[in-house]
Amino acid sequence: MAAAWPSGSSAPEAATARLLGVLWFVSVTTGPWGAVATSAGGEESPKCEDLKVGQYICKDPKINDATQEPVNCTNYTAHVSCFPAPNITCKDSSGNETHFTGNEVGFFKPISCRNVNGYSYKVAVALSLFLGWLGADRFYLGYPALGRETVTREVKGFTESRGFPLFCDIFVVIIFVLWIGKLSQD
Repeated sequence: MAAAWPSGSSAPEAATARLLGVLWFVSVTTGPWGAVATSAGGEESPKCEDLKVGQYICKDPKINDATQEPVNCTNYTAHVSCFPAPNITCKDSSGNETHFTGNEVGFFKPISCRNVNGYSYKVAVALSLFLGWLGADRFYLGYPALGRETVTREVKGFTESRGFPLFCDIFVVIIFVLWIGKLSQD
């Protein structure tokens, strides 16, 4: 004979029913369809900086002709303007949710660059190629200790090989290079 179901609910069954009711209530009020949902789609918009590749396009940086580096390079970083694709909704830097048409700047992407402090890249390369053995490029770029080190090594090499008269010519060349470097900075 089969056991009959009890007619009244016992304490464990009532506790289980109450627990299931509370869990159901919590899931309904905090789930994607509940009161905590933020938008009609049920998803919160991402930050514009967190968009995936293909959801935005960045302009090429403006390049300085003299230094061959991006304009406004500070602390080895320059920023380029990026445009989210049409019909993309994301939060801008101030936290405002914006729907983009493809023509508005959504964020600025940092790119790496070298700080050249206004020195001409072409002059530095030319000095390095032709007078690098004298440290002229290092003097020009503002590293006199490295320039003196290079000159000292070269002078030591010439004097050990009894090429001392050449030292006078080297000294004149260094003075000339330093003078040209001063002129190009002004």
